[in-house]
Amino acid sequence: MSVIQQRIHGLREGVTIALDSIRANKVRAGLTILGIAVGVFVVVVISAAIHGINQSVAKDFESTGPTTFFVSRYPISFEACDGTDDTCKWLRNPKLSLADVTALEQLPSIRTAGGRLDTSRPVAYRDKRLSGVQISGFTGNWQQIDGGGDIFPGRNFTTAEANAGDRVVVINDELATELFGESDPLDKTIDVGGVPFHVIGIYHYQASFLSGGNRPRGIIPIESARKNLKASWADIGIAVIPATSVTRAQAIDDVIASMRARHGLRPAADNDFAIITQDQLFEVYNKIFGAFFLVMFVLSAVGLIVGGVGVVAIMMISVTERTREIGVRKALGATRGTILWQFLVEAVTLTGIGAIIGLVFGALVAFAIKEMTPVAASVPPMAVVAALLTSCVTGVLFGMLPAAKAAKLDPVTALRYE
Repeated sequence: MSVIQQRIHGLREGVTIALDSIRANKVRAGLTILGIAVGVFVVVVISAAIHGINQSVAKDFESTGPTTFFVSRYPISFEACDGTDDTCKWLRNPKLSLADVTALEQLPSIRTAGGRLDTSRPVAYRDKRLSGVQISGFTGNWQQIDGGGDIFPGRNFTTAEANAGDRVVVINDELATELFGESDPLDKTIDVGGVPFHVIGIYHYQASFLSGGNRPRGIIPIESARKNLKASWADIGIAVIPATSVTRAQAIDDVIASMRARHGLRPAADNDFAIITQDQLFEVYNKIFGAFFLVMFVLSAVGLIVGGVGVVAIMMISVTERTREIGVRKALGATRGTILWQFLVEAVTLTGIGAIIGLVFGALVAFAIKEMTPVAASVPPMAVVAALLTSCVTGVLFGMLPAAKAAKLDPVTALRYE
């Protein structure tokens, strides 16, 4: 029999013995498999969720436009803020305004600029009432900036309606369904924060992670949010899309120069506003989810270690119970390598079963996340490969000690073992 044939025979024998051991020691083996399964399950679910979030975020930024950047009163910062000027210098920054939006839009290097002001208000129609509905105030060109989606039936508010702050609202599918059910929402009047608004259109868009998913939302003129809902200008943000003939860097320079001039800043003074690019947003996103993934990885590693310790325990017991069998095999010519291979296969079989169980349940949870949330979770092939390889490595590492002990048994001593 060749070496390869011996290895294949040992593989089959090791798997068979492992399955027999599981049947004979269900609780002991079950705890070992559970530890491995939990570790793999966590890895698969987190990988699937982050894979889906990454795709959703990339799609959001793609729909917004790769060159789009934002002007904000507040910078992106992870520094501690205790409310004092020393640690929260940005609190002294002046509020942005619609006049800033108009000034930026008139720059030759800017294709368009739009303001956005988010708030939350209760919304009601007859006996239906929803609390905490997101109400977004936009300038009239919001569809160019918000990225995707269409209005049907109905229409967007006009420039005149936007400038006048008329009480008109475009509602999304979720809000239409919550308030009106199967009836037509167009030309109906709904109560938004105690103020009547006329429904002029239904907005359809694909829910995403950043947009908050499928939740009720109303879109009104930004001036109407200020005038009718008393929304604070402190929360306004400006999105800027450069002209096609200029680079983003050139457009940013022009915007900074314009804003500094409008705010009367001296050459040596720091900007009292923030320019936020999509690169910065990606960096923040990676920091947040990188830390989140690290925590989950540590938790999954704990599960694998627990399973690995279980492998050591169950394999040590298996070696003790089969001491005489090992002695007989050695007396019949089995080498140390053959015995070592058999017990390693047995250990990897245990961890492999745990990995498969973790993969199956992880995939089911990933499917549930995809169906029930805006995160398009999917299990990447590399996560499957990594989970299986990790389980095999765990089996080899933690199974090496008992396997080595079995391989080193003296056949004469083993045959005398009672």
